Amino acid sequence: MGSGRMPGCTAGVGLAAGEGAIDRVISVNDFYHPIVPLAREELPVDTVELARFMVGKCLVHDCALGRLSGRIVETEAYPLGDSTNHAYRGLRPYNRALFRVPGHAYVRLVYGACYMINLSAEPEGKGAAVLLRAVEPLDGIPLMHARRPGAKLVDLARGPGRLCAAFGIGPEADGADLCGRGALWLEHSGLIIYRVAASCRSRIPALAPGREGYRKYRSICTCPRRTSGASTRRGYG
Repeated sequence: MGSGRMPGCTAGVGLAAGEGAIDRVISVNDFYHPIVPLAREELPVDTVELARFMVGKCLVHDCALGRLSGRIVETEAYPLGDSTNHAYRGLRPYNRALFRVPGHAYVRLVYGACYMINLSAEPEGKGAAVLLRAVEPLDGIPLMHARRPGAKLVDLARGPGRLCAAFGIGPEADGADLCGRGALWLEHSGLIIYRVAASCRSRIPALAPGREGYRKYRSICTCPRRTSGASTRRGYG
């Protein structure tokens, strides 16, 4: 899985005022590395911590046409008690994946327009999610371009709907164990050095300060800049 990947970049200086606090620096080497699947035991059993942890890991899809992979550069937490969490009103037939042990895929058609992929994030029986908002394409880029013709490289998987379109992720992936041996799985990344910042999920006038949209539930890689940008809609937009 190393072929085609770029060497790492050095972490820059701190963020400008107001851009969010640096919560950690991920240190990795600059050389190609063997495939190392992510084990469930490594996942933090806390939604906000898991969202931060997943920045820098890789999403891999081994499909009939080849391997697609990308480094996760932006995530968003939907913890317990969050009214925009799809599990907020309890277990339903459509959200069962969110109540599984951490690391299962929850794929849902949103706004009737696009699919989005989330990870279950809390102990079994407690529904919470981490939304994968953006990845930096690594393997299978020609296939991603074929699925999203006309898109620039930086936009191929920048945004949760674009991500699923580029990776060919649809409803059949709902409930998949991303720490298992299936076609869709998670991998360690060991190529770059960068920082992870915490940011507000969205800035919608209808939400008063202190509500979900203003809490720092979004985790963003500050290098490279392939994140989705400011959210313009509430919830899983």
